[in-house]
Amino acid sequence: AEAQKCCLGQLLMLTCAEALRALSILISFSTDMFCDCFRSSGVIFFSMASGSNGPDRSKTPKHTNRLSKEKSSYLLQHAHNPVDWYPWGQEAFDKAKSEDKPIFLSVGYSTCHWCHVMERESFEDEEIGKILSKNFVCIKVDREERPDVDKVYMTFVQATSGGGGWPMSVWLTPDLRPFIGGTYFPPRDSGRRPGLKTVLLRIIEQWQSNRETLESSGERVLEALRKGTEISASPGETLPSSPDVANRCYQQLAHSYEEEYGGFREAPKFPSPVNLMFLMSFWAVNRASSEGAEALRMVLHTLRMMALGGIHDHVAQGFHRYSTDSSWHVPHFEKMLYDQGQLAVAYITAYQVSGECLLADVARDVLLYVSRDLSDKSGGFYSAEDADSFPTVESTEKREGAFCVWTAGEIRELLPDIVKGATGAITQANIFMHHYGVKEQGNVDPAQDPHGELQGQNVLIVRYSVELTAAHFGISVDRLSELLSDARAKLAEVRRARPPPHLDTKMLASWNGKRVIFFSEPINLAVGRKYLRRNLPHGPIKVYASPIAGFLDDYAFVVCGLLDLFEATQRVHWLQWAEELQLRQDQLFWDSQGSGYFCSDPSDPTLLLALKQDQDGAEPSANSVSAMNLLRLSHLTGRQDWIQRSQQLLTAFSDKLIKVPVALPDMVRSVMAQHYTLKQIVICGQPDAEDTASLISCVNSLFLPHKVLMLADGNTEGFLYQRLPVLSTLVAQEGKATAYVCENFACALPVTCPQELRRLLLE
Repeated sequence: AEAQKCCLGQLLMLTCAEALRALSILISFSTDMFCDCFRSSGVIFFSMASGSNGPDRSKTPKHTNRLSKEKSSYLLQHAHNPVDWYPWGQEAFDKAKSEDKPIFLSVGYSTCHWCHVMERESFEDEEIGKILSKNFVCIKVDREERPDVDKVYMTFVQATSGGGGWPMSVWLTPDLRPFIGGTYFPPRDSGRRPGLKTVLLRIIEQWQSNRETLESSGERVLEALRKGTEISASPGETLPSSPDVANRCYQQLAHSYEEEYGGFREAPKFPSPVNLMFLMSFWAVNRASSEGAEALRMVLHTLRMMALGGIHDHVAQGFHRYSTDSSWHVPHFEKMLYDQGQLAVAYITAYQVSGECLLADVARDVLLYVSRDLSDKSGGFYSAEDADSFPTVESTEKREGAFCVWTAGEIRELLPDIVKGATGAITQANIFMHHYGVKEQGNVDPAQDPHGELQGQNVLIVRYSVELTAAHFGISVDRLSELLSDARAKLAEVRRARPPPHLDTKMLASWNGKRVIFFSEPINLAVGRKYLRRNLPHGPIKVYASPIAGFLDDYAFVVCGLLDLFEATQRVHWLQWAEELQLRQDQLFWDSQGSGYFCSDPSDPTLLLALKQDQDGAEPSANSVSAMNLLRLSHLTGRQDWIQRSQQLLTAFSDKLIKVPVALPDMVRSVMAQHYTLKQIVICGQPDAEDTASLISCVNSLFLPHKVLMLADGNTEGFLYQRLPVLSTLVAQEGKATAYVCENFACALPVTCPQELRRLLLE
């Protein structure tokens, strides 16, 4: 709640008051008026509604526009609308200027549920299509393809309406300056809610009769945004105090923590891996305190509840995007690649901390889903699976969750066998339905299904422990586990025969960079290496047939993935590549005046705001990731200027870190790393030797948030020795692989025994 009070949009409502009053006079409608919406991290998302109609696959499309030549799945979804769509680019800009028309900018992504709804209701409507095409230059943008464009106009929408989300609808002058914006609009008026047709007609009228006032009001908002979004370090400003920032972040998270089911709000609930990773780092440096113990308890309880809930796909693995209720039961069924990567890391880390097998099993589960369902033959990973799909092959209308839910009748038909040894004439279906909460009338609360899409359906959720279920039916735990595993396999086979949801096959360098992190486990290293070699030969790109230049997110996350890959393999070429990309990132995006990184090229004339993302939301911000990348690189390459740059970056964000650190939990981890300094763990030994592997395994078995790991193999001509001459003074003892634990290369006594190394690392 405290973070939301300080969110950008609400702060700017004060500085933009005069301009907003003028806008409210001219445009007498609100864009923030949906009874079935809810706010998360300053962005509007929507609960489930009726899905979009499926295409009429028996007919040739009546309309075709320029989007048919694009590569983006989202743009292609609109290629046959009766709207004269343009992609973002010079052709559209020139048309707007030559015809002196306002621009209608529509932004979304291919697995966005409400984007589908607005397309079906409005962009496939012939009348609305004619109004749009005649009076506006209509531009479609895939927010995942052009996050820079999305960030600029989303900032405007959040500031002028108090919220935002996708689909995003913004009206611009021919020189790309926004003057009004919103999110989803229904096609026609409904009660007090104006429809898109009404909105368009009012904007046309105001453009013709009050254009000068409209433009000047929009310009005042834009100018206020330029001032309000500026993030920079003041002269003489120093890094904020790590203990104070970390403690405040912990307190703010503890205040929003929900005790019964975990997570950090009542409903809806998002996984929020950035919060979980911060709390585990906080525990690591506060193990002896009650706050540290409570931080770890919050993490483990949340991860267990998520693993048992319906947000976790118990049949086909992976996690859905969020839960619409407080108990993690009924999800929004979309699956995003970035969620899978972060959650895999969170579960692996929690297993390192606790040794709890359930957590390791869930991490493997996520890796299986990504490898099987989101993996391209090139080695890269696709972006997302849609929430909507056709219930049957004969269906003409999609429904959210249709691919994932079950009726009690389906379960009984699939699992009819009598279970020998169980109490009474019990079938496998009886056991499965009891354990996973399947009910005859369906187990979805109507409050979570306002449009009746899940009526009579069941979302699987673990209701009992295996011990309780086994005791209830008088069978052993091992026998129960076999029965449940067999049942899930049968359900998975049936699901494979259902019409699948849309798969967005776009491969984003930033999201794939994150995937390398969780494929840096030894068993998965080949997958991570294959992707990087095949798909990122020239630096971070959006992977299409025609590459798109990388943004800050791409560089930051690929560098992070390369550093993790280096520490997992100790192959120096990954570190060399990370250094090259970091140098390029500094050249392209670093703000030499105010410190920190711009999200995109600040010299791009089509982008009206030079933004630095100041929130760790569903994903950590690229500046948060970069702060840690710079620190790690400095310790691995000896470049002291990167330590200074990391400190300058953190100082630029110090105001929010001090006041609302809960908005930047991943960046708080970097502040902590600066304070506690990174341990340099050097293993001196032969790369393929068993004793070397034992010492490295010891390090990897522990959660050590403030460390770098490197192998000194004795090759004094190699990259590491050339960059870190002090390595030549560290040698193996008595012919055995030897570990040195150092801080700023002031090292503790060498150890050769893994148990001694473990004790030393945990001191």
